[in-house]
Amino acid sequence: MSDQLFVPVDFAVPGGLTAEEFRLEPLGPQHNNADYAAWTASIGHIQATPGFAGTGWPHEMSPAENLRDLERHAQDFAERRGFTYTVLSTSTGEVIGCVYIYPPRGESPGRPSADDQHAAVSSWVRADHATLDPVLYHAVRAWLERDWPFHSIEYAPRV
Repeated sequence: MSDQLFVPVDFAVPGGLTAEEFRLEPLGPQHNNADYAAWTASIGHIQATPGFAGTGWPHEMSPAENLRDLERHAQDFAERRGFTYTVLSTSTGEVIGCVYIYPPRGESPGRPSADDQHAAVSSWVRADHATLDPVLYHAVRAWLERDWPFHSIEYAPRV
């Protein structure tokens, strides 16, 4: 399994991030209903979010298919192949977005070295929370630079 790691085995993966208006926690099957409601209500908005153009996501899927997707993200997290966090409102606790931290496209996780750790990051927020998108971007970018072991980070900038 060590050949499939995205981050070093001795790296303590953060359990989340808390900011004034939102908090991140690892995405899992327990978020299925709220996650499904969040992204299905904002498909066009998400597709227009920097980093999502041309990715083919989001696309129609059933709640059961969404659950399988969340289970895959949770498995990736557990096996350190990629890290997906749900974005929750600090005031209401509702799902308002998502953050994905994975190896860049075309790169599979390997045995990371100290000077060769790259991440591709994307994030979205619901259309009714669009003003939080740049706030989330800047908070996540600072968190990645401060608390994660990446040498370079691909993350579509916000205006």
